Amino acid sequence: MGKLTTHVLDTANGCPAAGMAVRLYRLEADGPKWLRSLHLNGDGRADGPVLEGATFTAGRYRLVFEVAAYFRARGEKLPEPAFLDEVPLDFGIADEASHYHVPLLASPWSYSTYRGS
Repeated sequence: MGKLTTHVLDTANGCPAAGMAVRLYRLEADGPKWLRSLHLNGDGRADGPVLEGATFTAGRYRLVFEVAAYFRARGEKLPEPAFLDEVPLDFGIADEASHYHVPLLASPWSYSTYRGS
């Protein structure tokens, strides 16, 4: 059975992005459909799969990471508006039997992602 997981590393402070808010959408022809919201745990991970079971279907998805809010909550002085506010990552799920892991490495000034394992 396939599933979607995520985690975020705070590269500015060298730690997991504990408490960062994340939203998941399915991208449909008539626009994004909100599926769920969550906050990352102390290890910078969702407490379980972000998507699994009958809702884990092939298609286009978007994870939105609330980067500026996370760094402000840590006491970082960010400009207004922040250089990075919310980071949307659009990706596709083609194989419903696979594990899709979408990590984010983020600072107030940059981010990167990849398909993890």
